[in-house]
Amino acid sequence: QVQLVESGGGLVQAGDSLRLSCAASGRTFSSAVMGWFRQAPGKEREFVAAMRWAFTYYEDSVKGRFTISGDNAKNTVYLQMNNLKPDDTALYYCAADIYGLATKQKGANYWGPGTQVTVSA
Repeated sequence: QVQLVESGGGLVQAGDSLRLSCAASGRTFSSAVMGWFRQAPGKEREFVAAMRWAFTYYEDSVKGRFTISGDNAKNTVYLQMNNLKPDDTALYYCAADIYGLATKQKGANYWGPGTQVTVSA
């Protein structure tokens, strides 16, 4: 089992930055494909970013603005979000054991409870 807890969400204005954190436990941190999904009201869950070894993956709309990183010593994954836009407003979920990275149907076997990010216009 993997347990994930997100933090760092909040209410910001367009153009601001936030850094989300995900504390992981229950499994070797470095062995898992870790990342982030988000879900906005009335929309389907959407892949945001993932990391595996030295490789990173991003949804097109966040490339150049978001950066995923990790700290093995702290068992923590981060999502640095810069130049936030109102369309980024969503509940952001940390995810572990992500699969289907090369497909549209990306998913994961473990999920955190989510942290809310709200970006005002």
